[in-house]
Amino acid sequence: MAFDQQFLDELRQRLPLQSIVSKKLKLIRSGRNWKACCPFHGEKTPSLYIYDDHYHCYGCQAHGDVISFYMETEGKNFNETIRELAALAGLEVPEQTLQQKQSQERNNVLYDVLTCAHRYYIELLRSNKANVVRNYLYQRGITDQTFAEFGLGWSGDGRGGLISHLKQNGYGLKEIGQAGLLRKINENEWGGELFFKRIMYPIMNRRGQIIAFGGRVMGDGQPKYLNSPETPLFVKRKMLFGFHRLSALNKSKDSDPLYHQVLVVEGYMDVIALHQAGFGGAVAPLGTALTQEQLTLLWRVTRQPLICFDGDDAGRRASLHAAEEALPLLTSNQTLGFVYLDNQEDPDSFIRKKGKEAFLEVLRNKLNLSDVLYELSLEAMVDNTPEQRAVLKSRLLSLSKTIKDSNLSQEYRKTLLDRFYQDFYSKTIQNKSKRQHSQTRHASRLVLSQHQVKYKRLCILLIILIYFPNIIQNVEEALCKLPLPKELAKIREIIIEMNGLCDNINDLIEKNGLTFLVQKIKEQADLPGLEQMKNVHDLHVIEKQWWHFYGWINIHELEEQVLHAQQAWLLHPDQENQQAYIARLNALEKLKCGEDDIFDEEF
Repeated sequence: MAFDQQFLDELRQRLPLQSIVSKKLKLIRSGRNWKACCPFHGEKTPSLYIYDDHYHCYGCQAHGDVISFYMETEGKNFNETIRELAALAGLEVPEQTLQQKQSQERNNVLYDVLTCAHRYYIELLRSNKANVVRNYLYQRGITDQTFAEFGLGWSGDGRGGLISHLKQNGYGLKEIGQAGLLRKINENEWGGELFFKRIMYPIMNRRGQIIAFGGRVMGDGQPKYLNSPETPLFVKRKMLFGFHRLSALNKSKDSDPLYHQVLVVEGYMDVIALHQAGFGGAVAPLGTALTQEQLTLLWRVTRQPLICFDGDDAGRRASLHAAEEALPLLTSNQTLGFVYLDNQEDPDSFIRKKGKEAFLEVLRNKLNLSDVLYELSLEAMVDNTPEQRAVLKSRLLSLSKTIKDSNLSQEYRKTLLDRFYQDFYSKTIQNKSKRQHSQTRHASRLVLSQHQVKYKRLCILLIILIYFPNIIQNVEEALCKLPLPKELAKIREIIIEMNGLCDNINDLIEKNGLTFLVQKIKEQADLPGLEQMKNVHDLHVIEKQWWHFYGWINIHELEEQVLHAQQAWLLHPDQENQQAYIARLNALEKLKCGEDDIFDEEF
C-alpha cells in the first residue's frame, strides 16, 4: 500500500522514537539523548544511540527512524508496521484510492511472476543442461553454498521454456512482460524471452523480494551483462545489488571490523566473491553510474561507505563520478571513502589471485573523499604550466562550492587549496628548509610521522579517561565515533563499561588481562605534563583538554559536539550543560588559534 508522505511525517511526530525503543531495549541516559545495547548485533556495551528523530549504532552502523526500527525489530513488512504504529499513535490510516488498490494488486502479481521465474531458473541451473555453466562458476571459485545464498540460476536457450512454465502457473503474456521478462515490441505487444544463455542473478528489494534479474551471457554474445528493464517494481537508479543483505550485516568482535565495511563495487561477481570471502557489506549499482539516490540508501546504513571500483581507467572515472555525485549531499555525518586496486584488477579477480588478507590491507589504506577529488583532478593536468595550474585551481574551487553545507564547503576549499599550494608553490621553501636542518634534525628528538602523531593522540585520549573516569559520560558519544586500532578498541570497551562509575578502573583493567597493554599505551602517550594532570581537581579543565586532543583528530566532530552542547544548554540552561558547552567551545577556539597539543600551564 502506498501511504501519503504527510501522513507518514505526522506518524513520526506522534511517536517519539525513544518511546518505541524503550519497549524493546533497556535505555541509559546519555546527556540529552539515550543509548542501549544494539539489537542488530551482539554486544556487551551500548553503542546504539537514540536521538530525537533517528537512531544510529556506532558498532554495526544500523541507522533509521521509528518506522524502520519497528519494522526491523518486529519482523513486520512496511504496511503492517504503518498500521500498527498508527494504532499506537491514535491515527486513522488513510483509505487507499481505487488507483492505489489496483497498483498494489498489480505489483503483487508481478512479485509472484518473478518468484515463479526464479524457481524455473534455479531448476535449470541444477539440470544436466547447465553442466558447462556450473563448471564455469566453479572455476570462478563460486561454491554450491554461494549458489544457494544468492539464488543463482540459468536462463536456458530462451526458446519459450520460461513462457511455457509461467503460463502453466496461470500467468499471461501481459503479466510476464510487465515483470520485465520479455522483449517489448510496442505498448501492447510482447516478443520472446529477454534472457537467454545467461547466468541469472536475482535482484531484490530491501525486504528480500525479487524485483528484477541481471544476466551474464555465456560465450561471446552481447551485451555481456543485461538487466531487466525498468518496471513498476524496479527503478535502476534507486536500487543496489545485495543491498537487502546489509540489514543482517554482523559485527562480530572476533573478526576484523573491515570484514563488515560497506563496500560499493561494480559488478554482481564482485559482490558475490567478496561475500564468499567474508566481506558481507558489498553492494553494486545495476548497470548505471552510482547515483545520488543510491548514495542516500548507503548513508542510511553507514556514514562512510567505501568505493572500490575496478583498477582500470574506467574504474577511476567511475570513482570520480561517485565523488562528484556525493558532494551536494555531503555533511559531517555522511561522506565517502575510496580504495584502489592494482591496474586491470577487480575485487573478484583480486580475491581469487591474492586472497582476503591482501584485500584487508587494501581496505586499511583507504583514501578520504578530499584526497580522491584532488588526485583525480590532478591527473587531468596535461603539463605544469600556468594555464594548467589555473584550470586545476578553478576546478578545485568549483568542487568545494558544490557542497551545500557551508561550513563543510569552506573546509574542503581550504583542504584542496592547501594541497594545491603545497604541490606547486612550497617545494622551493621545503628544499631550502631540508638543507638547513639536515644535520640538526637527527640530533634532536625523532620526528614523528602523521600516523604516529595520530596514534599518540589517541593514546592520550584513553589515558585521560583512565585517570579521570568521571568525565567518561560527558565524552562517551564522541569516544564511540573514534576509529581505533584493535588494541586501543579493547581499552575503549573497558572505559565505556566503567560508564563514569566510581569503581576502580585499574581493577577492571587487570581483571581483563590488559595491564600490560595499558602500560604500553601510557608509554606511547608520553607527553610533558601528562602525569602531573592527576593532581588537577577541576574536571572541567580535564574535559577541556580531552576535547582539545579530540579536535586534533576530528575537528569536524568537535564542531558538531559544540553545536549539540550549545543546543542542550539553550534547552536546559543549568550549570552542567553550561560547563559542557564551555569545555568544547574552549577546545575548539584553542585549535582554531593554531595552538599545539600541549597542556595548559596549570598542569
